[in-house]
Amino acid sequence: MNARDIISKLSLLEKAALLGGKNEWESRDIPRLDIQSITFADGPHGLRRQEGAGDHLGLNASLPATCFPTAATVANSWDEKLGEEIGQALGEEAVAQKVDVLLGPGLNMKRSPLCGRNFEYFSEDPILAGKMAAAYVRGIQSKNIYSCPKHFAVNSREYRRMAMNAVVDERTLREIYLTAFEIAVKEGGAKAIMSAYNEVNGEYANENKHLLVEILREEWGFDGLVVTDWGASNDHVEGVKCRSNVEMPNPGLDSARELIKAVKEGRITEEEIDTAVLPVIEAALHVKDNDHTKKFDVKAHHELARKAAANSAVLLKNDEDILPLEAGTKVALRGPFVDKPRYQGSGSSQVNSTKVEKVSEVIGNYNLEVVEDPRDADVVLFFFGLDEIAESEGADRMSMDIPEYQVKELKKLIALNKNIVGVMSAGSAVKMPWLDNLKALLHGYLTGQAGASALLDIITGKTVPTGKLSESYPFSYTDCSIVNFSADDTRNLQYREGPFIGYRYYDTAEVAVQFPFGFGLSYTTFEYSDLKVTEDGVSFTVTNTGKRDGAEIAQLYIGKKHSGLIRPRKELKGFVKVWVKAGESKEVTISFDDKTFRYFSTVSGKWEVEGGDYQIYVGGNVKDIALEGSISREGTIEELPYDIKTLSRYRSGQVRNVHYDEFEKIYGRALPEEKVGPLEINDALCQMDTAKSLLCRLIYKILEKKLEKSYEKGVPDLNTMFVYNMPFRAICKMSGGMVSRDMVESIVTIANGHFFRGLGGVIVGFFRNSSANKRYEKKLKNM
Repeated sequence: MNARDIISKLSLLEKAALLGGKNEWESRDIPRLDIQSITFADGPHGLRRQEGAGDHLGLNASLPATCFPTAATVANSWDEKLGEEIGQALGEEAVAQKVDVLLGPGLNMKRSPLCGRNFEYFSEDPILAGKMAAAYVRGIQSKNIYSCPKHFAVNSREYRRMAMNAVVDERTLREIYLTAFEIAVKEGGAKAIMSAYNEVNGEYANENKHLLVEILREEWGFDGLVVTDWGASNDHVEGVKCRSNVEMPNPGLDSARELIKAVKEGRITEEEIDTAVLPVIEAALHVKDNDHTKKFDVKAHHELARKAAANSAVLLKNDEDILPLEAGTKVALRGPFVDKPRYQGSGSSQVNSTKVEKVSEVIGNYNLEVVEDPRDADVVLFFFGLDEIAESEGADRMSMDIPEYQVKELKKLIALNKNIVGVMSAGSAVKMPWLDNLKALLHGYLTGQAGASALLDIITGKTVPTGKLSESYPFSYTDCSIVNFSADDTRNLQYREGPFIGYRYYDTAEVAVQFPFGFGLSYTTFEYSDLKVTEDGVSFTVTNTGKRDGAEIAQLYIGKKHSGLIRPRKELKGFVKVWVKAGESKEVTISFDDKTFRYFSTVSGKWEVEGGDYQIYVGGNVKDIALEGSISREGTIEELPYDIKTLSRYRSGQVRNVHYDEFEKIYGRALPEEKVGPLEINDALCQMDTAKSLLCRLIYKILEKKLEKSYEKGVPDLNTMFVYNMPFRAICKMSGGMVSRDMVESIVTIANGHFFRGLGGVIVGFFRNSSANKRYEKKLKNM
């Protein structure tokens, strides 16, 4: 039977049940029609398939899997082929571990360097992020499983992520925050998408008709599976009407009863439920015959992780060409990551690695002499960076600083030896006031399980560094465009900076940075020449002028000096990684595509082209432009959405202090006001500090104290972080059916000072919900 035939044989009770999860990691099955459960697993950079009881944050053990470098790392390779290779390996491991849908890659935009989950995202640029994500998707899905890019959309911070509203104008939404997903869907062919926790312009992402229906389904032609992030569903009926397909993890059958009640009341039709069920059945059929007896090649995947780490590391400084080290160099190993590597992020993406290399253990494989005393060394290798507590799912970073104890250790070392090579591990941008103390700085980001060998390969010259930064490195957080629009004590997070995030801001507003977007050094040098601009793209020559073979990442940017629109000075539109032997030249071509000259018009409600001359920029990073040209394009629309002269901040790019009124002009409607009054079902548990209930305020203080202790220990308490930021409504979505929505409403009643009324509602609701669940389960079994 095909999927539609199966649906015709399902009862309404069965269809409603299929739209919610069975347990932490599986969708529901219907044995009588041979509909199997779909198994989900985290896996942006490695499988996290749990044995036994599952949990969202990986507190229970998972099966051994290869820990590849994180997305933030691999993005620095700018290598789509490499991304596809990693995707294929992830797909192989998914099949071997009986996983049907791999929850990744993550491709939210890096709006702020303080987002605690930046290590899991590719870039601040949607073209680079989208191209790399599409490569992963193609690789994963080549093994006949689903790839599920996440989190759709505008999920740019961790604090109160389940109880915040991203307020973003339509053009910025389309051009910055949705384009990467569009590429993953259209070019990658993603078969699944995960909806985000947050609201987007007042509607939760999972019940946002504009996002899920008008854009994803109708405009992009997506016909796959929409899965909620774990606990992200708010109004299940509205979600299903917007063609969201699986409410995860395990809301029990209360959500299914909501759907059946809504059908009876005429708020949703059975045909709409059929439409939502169809992708679930199609997914189950698609993966049904996968051969799970196949094993993956553990050694080969470890070597791929090593290759990926080596191709993604970025050489940021190399004074006096101190690197690569010559054979026989005496080195002293220092820093916290010599024996305890920081190689992956913390949270739901944490992998139980098949093997983890340590610098102290693999250094013997290299022709270096290790000495104990830094004063006896030719070079000190200092392994440092952000520790685990600094960046984790569920919390945002408190600053851009590396831990103070590491800075103190570096200062002590410089008094003993001036030749210090820093080897940094961190998943996002950091401040570097200590940079002058280093002769060289090699940034490995989060290298995955084979990072120690990969980094030493570069340090000793076995491999040349070829990575370039996929994000900008400001001197400090106060230099960022969003510094005044990032308050964590408000529900409405206004994206007043518009499109000016990352290099789009620094380059346009002429704000100096530590390292620009696209920057990276090599052990050789390159020159650009012979730019040719045609209607179809650009071509130019890259010459390796050094003494070593190497790879250059050539980048194409587009600008428009005379424009009636808000525009960054330059925007990345294409790139290519080209390997060139010493002394040789290669001709490089970067083609234009449908995204090169487009902008989203809020006048016509579609993509348009502004007529006039465009500047063509080609170079090694956004600030190092070697070749310039121009091209003229005919416009597709004359009417513009505003008079640019009335938007002085946006016109200049000086957006750190955009006024409320100016943002409202591009937002196109009245800005939402902050809610005041009693707690509601969509408020986060961390807001119980304002509860009228003494008990709830006590619970809040307990949560606060547990978080404080975790920071003191330097180990993130993932469970507490999740609960702290969780809204009341998520209790009924994360409790395996034990708690109904009515019970949650009663819990909120308690929080608002009506203890006995609320307690009575919880008790009555518990027995009522338990009885209703049993009756529903019995009906399902008897069909």
